[in-house]
Amino acid sequence: MSEPNEADQLLALARDGDDDAWGELLERYRPYLRFLARRGMDVRLQARVDASDVVQQTFLEAARDLSKFRGSVERELIAWLRTILEHNVAETIQVHLATKKRSARRERSLDDSNDGGIPLRNQTPDDQSTPSQRVMRGEAAVILARAVEKLPPDQCEAIRLRHFEGYSLKELAEHFQRSETAVAGLLKRGLQKLRDLLAHRAESTDR
Repeated sequence: MSEPNEADQLLALARDGDDDAWGELLERYRPYLRFLARRGMDVRLQARVDASDVVQQTFLEAARDLSKFRGSVERELIAWLRTILEHNVAETIQVHLATKKRSARRERSLDDSNDGGIPLRNQTPDDQSTPSQRVMRGEAAVILARAVEKLPPDQCEAIRLRHFEGYSLKELAEHFQRSETAVAGLLKRGLQKLRDLLAHRAESTDR
């Protein structure tokens, strides 16, 4: 049987009532859950709803229900937090769509297409996921998400949209209002920086 990792130890302390351990544990997963929250919401919804707020709500609910959590290792905690987050993302989408419908009725819009809400790239974090998106699970995904968020903001956004949302270079160019050549350079620099960060982490872990 393998030795428990640091996260497993923190989880054991948290379940015994150590608030500091619980807080440290959740901070490990904030970038990962924020990534999933963004992926679950259409870009126009992201303009209205901060993914960090959805993650914070998830943390509040997790703290409230920690006594109901039956897992004992990190991978089980990650799966549990994902479930709570997915529910919150779905609820956020529904609230937004309902609000939009009410607004459309008040304005007596003649455009029936408005009543259907906005087309979402992913209704929930698991819907229509690409292979790269499906990799974003478990402990390795947490490490990757934390590394991506350490990149400069434009590199982080470019990598997220290109490799996890499936944006084309043309779409990225429109998003950033830059040429496709400039966006390609941005991606190249971001990926190199990401490789360096992951390599440095691996070296530190092996010591």
